Amino acid sequence: MTEELSKIYNSKKTSKIAKGIAFPTCINPNHIPAHFAPLSEDDEANLTLANGDVVNIMLGIQIDGFPSIVAETMVVGESKDQPVTGVKADLLHAAWKASEAAIRTFQPKNRNWDVTNIVDKVTKSYDCVAVESMLTHNQERNVLYGPKEIILNPTKENKNQMDTFKFEENEVYGLDILVSTSPDGKVKKSDYKTSLFKLTGSSYALKMKSSHQVLGEFKEKSSGPFPYNIKNLEDIRKARMGLIECVNHQVMLSYDIMTEKEGEYVAQYFTTFAITKNGIVKFTSPSFDPELYKTEKEIKDEEITSLISQPLKAAAKKKKSKKTAAEGAPSA
Repeated sequence: MTEELSKIYNSKKTSKIAKGIAFPTCINPNHIPAHFAPLSEDDEANLTLANGDVVNIMLGIQIDGFPSIVAETMVVGESKDQPVTGVKADLLHAAWKASEAAIRTFQPKNRNWDVTNIVDKVTKSYDCVAVESMLTHNQERNVLYGPKEIILNPTKENKNQMDTFKFEENEVYGLDILVSTSPDGKVKKSDYKTSLFKLTGSSYALKMKSSHQVLGEFKEKSSGPFPYNIKNLEDIRKARMGLIECVNHQVMLSYDIMTEKEGEYVAQYFTTFAITKNGIVKFTSPSFDPELYKTEKEIKDEEITSLISQPLKAAAKKKKSKKTAAEGAPSA
């Protein structure tokens, strides 16, 4: 990503435009939904992938402070000659169709709960469920998680606390669809140590020298308000010591690694897009090939199937040709 970014906005006029990583690459296998980015070969999180593993890959960049994130899911060893079947195939269809239905629900005057409900209906069609309490946010310049939130598979507490709002033109969202094969989609904090952190913008009179050191180095090397992988810091062991105080006092946010139950699988599709007067414009486009995943389940709700079949953008209106003076002149 860094190499590709170096190829753009590199002239004298544009070299000062900020650009960098908006979300470090994460490879999340099987029952681990997100934030899995081991520091080294010796890290306990450095797992060996095997045929049949369900893996989602998430990454993102920012240009001039505007983030663009993408994530998609695959099964290790998948091929058209031997397509994936069973619960894994059901899962990927569920997550992809939920994403396709959800993104089309982001229409002006629709509400955030409309997205919650449509994802719930789609995933049920495949005997799957959205991961509990996962959030989608609006995005702004230098803001990865804006104040407008859409929640998936909410708890009763979530429903009472979550604000209701309507979508508007010119808003940008990072649609994060995470779907599980488990009956409830509940995840819990794992014992794996995360390597992803971000600055919160808050300040605190830190007491430890190591805390001041890691904060200073983090500010120098990270992409401002976006998450950063600490594997790029000079001394990771000392950094971890300092990060504890920074996180405890909300100077930095840690991206904890959550896990589903062993034996379950999680699939993810993340799309960054804008709501415009002409429809939805994607900034990132995760891919899905249905020929790789053969499922016997299907969506029977005609309204949902009709919604998914609709184009994201309205067809451009043909401009009327202007009549020539001779054509427009009254006859004698």
